[in-house]
Amino acid sequence: MTLTGAEILIRCLKEQGVDTVFGYPGGCVLDIYDALYRDGTLRHILTAHEQGAAHAADGYARATGKTGVCFATSGPGATNLVTGIATAYMDSVPLVAITGNVTVSNLGRDSFQEVDIAGITMPITKHNYIVKDVRDLAPTIREAFYIAGSGRKGPVLIDIPKNIQTELCDFEEQPKVGYRPKPVTADLSGVIAALKKARRPLIIAGGGCIGSDATENLIAFAKRMQAPVVATLMGLGAYPASDSQFLGLVGMHGTDAAAKAFRRADTIIACGMRFSDRVAGNREKFREGKTVLQFDIDAAEIDKNVPTDFSVMADLNEIFKALLCELNETDRGEWLKEVSAYKEYEAANGDFSIPAYKILKGMAKFTNADTPVATDVGQHQMWAAQYCAFDKPRTFISSGGLGTMGFGMGAAIGACTGTGKQTVLVTGDGSFHMNLNELCTAVSQNLPLVILLMDNNALGMVRQWQGLFYGKRYSQTTLDRKTDYIRLAEAFGAKGFLLEKEEDIEPVLQKAFREKGPVLVDCKIGMDDKVLPMIPPGKSFDSIITKL
Repeated sequence: MTLTGAEILIRCLKEQGVDTVFGYPGGCVLDIYDALYRDGTLRHILTAHEQGAAHAADGYARATGKTGVCFATSGPGATNLVTGIATAYMDSVPLVAITGNVTVSNLGRDSFQEVDIAGITMPITKHNYIVKDVRDLAPTIREAFYIAGSGRKGPVLIDIPKNIQTELCDFEEQPKVGYRPKPVTADLSGVIAALKKARRPLIIAGGGCIGSDATENLIAFAKRMQAPVVATLMGLGAYPASDSQFLGLVGMHGTDAAAKAFRRADTIIACGMRFSDRVAGNREKFREGKTVLQFDIDAAEIDKNVPTDFSVMADLNEIFKALLCELNETDRGEWLKEVSAYKEYEAANGDFSIPAYKILKGMAKFTNADTPVATDVGQHQMWAAQYCAFDKPRTFISSGGLGTMGFGMGAAIGACTGTGKQTVLVTGDGSFHMNLNELCTAVSQNLPLVILLMDNNALGMVRQWQGLFYGKRYSQTTLDRKTDYIRLAEAFGAKGFLLEKEEDIEPVLQKAFREKGPVLVDCKIGMDDKVLPMIPPGKSFDSIITKL
């Protein structure tokens, strides 16, 4: 059949299994939107801003495991996607961003709303394309989806000039080519020997465990090894938090139990994580007295941040399968008993008096293991990571590597849209102000979204650092904004509730979670409430601060 480029795009998206697109129309994508309208079968979510569309596509991908898709026009439309693309790149999220551009003949002439979006996004995409021949369009789209969803997943951008959208080309549908990871072929004898020799092994589950859908085999591996498990921020949910072997978040704001287990461990088994500064701290001291094993799908990550004793480069699921065939269960009961005591001590001696803890624990009464919880970035993000128990993968939706304030609103919309489940957004007043415009999107779609806004009138995490490391010189972190969040929510068409007192936590949350559409809860918390424990930047795990 003969179709226009725009029609080919829509056909190819459906061919790739796409059911939802997030975007914002403009001059250089008018033909794409016309083809979308005439097709009538793809769901399109109109956001308030292109950044919101990118974050929504990202949240959709994280929550569903499918590749997220967003549309934007040329120029500012395309550049507004950049933060969202970079966020997905840092966290290895499969996303395809499709932008329009001026005609091929006008490229490079500083035409109206022209920008070299391929050049701009080159460092933050797995690959990107400028399609200059309509005959290349269908193969490019298919290749883009394969790249986004294969190996270490990530974002791909396709820039389609306006004339390519209108030119005619023969088109023939093809079945989607899915990614199939290859079995491990490397010699594992050294790895097996190190694992058998380990007396006090510690497994660190990173985001790669979720990206590879490796939860089942991760659990089997941990049980076979009789090893405790900790998680990076991106790895939360990969291993069930309710399991006795799980010690919680590891790193700068990880649990005290995780830090103690790390100090005592003689073998570190890093699974799909890159030893970022927020996890490893002082990288030179990180490996002192320890055998370090790294399992990762990306060769570039092996030995990049922390030198390893043994490494395996392959899909994590395949690595676990291969190891499970070679390992017998080893009795490490004394080690598990030791780390269990760390958890018990922390539970008995931790400071759980702050309002955020009580609010998030109260939230647990109205949610379940399948509830997606999205966050923005800051103190509230760390409190959610510390206090919410994630038992399933793809239920914690948060910006880790880039630390993108303003991510949460769009991501929550995407997660809610993709799963169809009531979704929670835990945010702060600083982050919420960045993209609160997307509340209109949630309302227009009547999404079951509960927003818990931790309102401390400050940029809390930056203020915490100023208090600890900058002599309490609180430069530009006290907000003093006059925003009435209840009236704001109502102006957008959402419901709003105020939560000021501890005794009101349960009744207010009960009302909020009963709502069928978007609802915002303004949660008043202390300006100087801290995220603890904390390992100061660049320090080792023996420098943990548990109380001030």
